[in-house]
Amino acid sequence: MTDRERARDILTQLRETGIRIAVDDFGTGYSSLAYLRDLPIDELKLDRSFIFPMADDARAAALVSSIIDLAHSLGMSAVAEGVEDAVAYDELVRYGCEQAQGFHLSRPLPVAELDAWLVRRRAAVATG
Repeated sequence: MTDRERARDILTQLRETGIRIAVDDFGTGYSSLAYLRDLPIDELKLDRSFIFPMADDARAAALVSSIIDLAHSLGMSAVAEGVEDAVAYDELVRYGCEQAQGFHLSRPLPVAELDAWLVRRRAAVATG
């Protein structure tokens, strides 16, 4: 059994217990398209190094859009990391990105402040 087969078996067992599998920082380091083909992955987390230059760099924007399309074509959701402004957020929504993380949405919060933040966020979403 190869390491990849063993990894697939372990990840499959985890998924069977309800755990979702994500590839973090996709597009950097040791990311491989073969992993997307061979492993039971639920979501791709796009590295912030692609998100940040997107507004001023058409090639970066094309990569982000293509990675989101790739995730969807493989039955995965896409998460954008490092979303720091409304321009990037709106562009990601236009590309069909389902989830985002970053300072545009919230700075890190102590757990004691989470309930109040959720109330404010829901009110802001409701009023548009």
